[in-house]
Amino acid sequence: QVQLVESGGGLVQPGGSLRLSCAASGSIFRLNVMGWARQAPGKERELVATITRGGRTFYADFAKGRFTISRDNAKNTVYLQMNNLKPEDTAVYYCNATGPTDYWGQGTQVTVSS
Repeated sequence: QVQLVESGGGLVQPGGSLRLSCAASGSIFRLNVMGWARQAPGKERELVATITRGGRTFYADFAKGRFTISRDNAKNTVYLQMNNLKPEDTAVYYCNATGPTDYWGQGTQVTVSS
């Protein structure tokens, strides 16, 4: 089994930056793709970015040029660096990991407001 714990969310002004972290524990050798999704009030959960064990990345259109996903293999941690944040980025951000099955963290709140 795999456990995912997110951290780094909070309140930031428009144009500001945040870095989210997701620490994986358990049967981490089974993981392949890790990534982030988000869900705003009244909206469906949407994919933000993914990264494979080999470092290949994918970004949703809204994330391209502003967000960067990365992995620290020694720490079994995936990060999401978010720059130039907009109010529309306000959401709960969830960490995801894909192995034999999919795993999800509990989420961390990101609020972008002046």
